[in-house]
Amino acid sequence: MYTKKFEQKEPRKKKFLGQHFLRKQSVVDSMISAVKLEENHGIIEIGCGDGFLTKSLLKQTNAPVRCYEIDKEWGSFVKKEVNDERFNLLLENVLEADWSLIDSTRPWVILANLPYQITFPILFKIIEHKHLFTEGVVMIQEEVAQKIVSTHGRGYGVTPLRMQYHFEELRLLDKVEPGAFLPPPSIFSRLLYFKPRKEMQVIPDEEGFWKFLGYCFRSPRQNFRNNIKGTKYPLSLFSEKELKLRSQQMSWDDFMSLWKRIIDSPDITLKFE
Repeated sequence: MYTKKFEQKEPRKKKFLGQHFLRKQSVVDSMISAVKLEENHGIIEIGCGDGFLTKSLLKQTNAPVRCYEIDKEWGSFVKKEVNDERFNLLLENVLEADWSLIDSTRPWVILANLPYQITFPILFKIIEHKHLFTEGVVMIQEEVAQKIVSTHGRGYGVTPLRMQYHFEELRLLDKVEPGAFLPPPSIFSRLLYFKPRKEMQVIPDEEGFWKFLGYCFRSPRQNFRNNIKGTKYPLSLFSEKELKLRSQQMSWDDFMSLWKRIIDSPDITLKFE
């Protein structure tokens, strides 16, 4: 359980750290209800803020909470507010933290309100260590959430494809209005559910494949022909129909088909300028 030992003076909120503290309990309840917490699960929280989410996690679950917090003032404040042996606060930058120290014998879920300015670096760190996690829910910018789940059109590109490759499920949950935070941000937010993919599709020369996709999307409004013109890939490998398409009109399977055709071509050395 947790109790206040004494009345503390709250530290100031720091705009440069993107500190918008959640104030809507129904949003927290949605985050917790979206995941399945077994008896041996642990929870990773990224940024404790003023403890609003932290306290709910400890109150509504039996799981230990491992929290990364870069702001020592707020971290110390919440540590004094929360009196629970299950709460493990690490006062360090989550992007520089050694996640190999997370107990790999215990399955973990991530429940976190992410700072908008480092959303993608955190998501890429989750990808790097996805073997540790069964699932998770993160609060991110609405526009970014829409981009991550996009399969065509505006916002669709290398990053959504990379995310969809590593996660077998990416699902939009509650849309959250600015008034749910203190201070309110100028934009809407969204809860994003994710479940890491355990069985990974094998991509021949995977590094080369992602570089190829970088060429495909280097000018999103251009067609496929213009984007790969001047690269190592002869236009003769592709049909006129394919060359006229924009990459934002092409699916994962389409790109894999093109890549396998490139890999199988005896006339191409896969070297990139």
